[in-house]
Amino acid sequence: MANTTDPLARSVHGTNPQNLVEKITRSKIYDMPYWKEKCFGVSAETLVDLATDLRAFGGINGGNNKACDFLCLTLKMLQIQPEREIVLEFIRNEDYKYVRCLGAFYLRLTGKPLEVYEYLEPLLNDYRKIRYATPQGKFQLRHVDEFVHDLLSKDFACDIALPRIPHRMVLENAGQLEPRRSALEDEDADALAGGDEAAGDGESPPGDGGDGDRRRA
Repeated sequence: MANTTDPLARSVHGTNPQNLVEKITRSKIYDMPYWKEKCFGVSAETLVDLATDLRAFGGINGGNNKACDFLCLTLKMLQIQPEREIVLEFIRNEDYKYVRCLGAFYLRLTGKPLEVYEYLEPLLNDYRKIRYATPQGKFQLRHVDEFVHDLLSKDFACDIALPRIPHRMVLENAGQLEPRRSALEDEDADALAGGDEAAGDGESPPGDGGDGDRRRA
């Protein structure tokens, strides 16, 4: 049946992957024309074609409480459980920002804490604009890094309860994660390194105790 989980799919967090989406939300997704017309018979390989057509992200929205396309594709991924490498390719995709967001959301729902931090934190440096379909049926401007920050810090996203993960500091203290460096810190470190190299390559300025001054003494 179109709404059943792939029989080869593994359980996630001890349950059927589709159960990560509440039953009432699943029912709304199943009733959507997009689900019936676009998601029927979709495989992991053809899913990317639908994902590249996304123009917004969100959950249940509008006066009729409809599920947006982004949420439909999330449930489809839970249903067919694509290979891990396909999910990572979604996350690494720099051409289609909603493909990246979809992959990040799926990994947050299904991944282990360490891989969630490993693959989602780099996306905090993605500042591209994205459209959020609000519950009121309107669109709101947001950014990829904001969405990812919500995935790492909040309990709900797109009307789905996120599985609990330990706080980053807990994993750092346990020696399982290295302290996170922001892109700004890396840029500052590179700038300092570049400045040191430039100073080392240049001639010693007068009065710094260099060989030239010693010869003049």
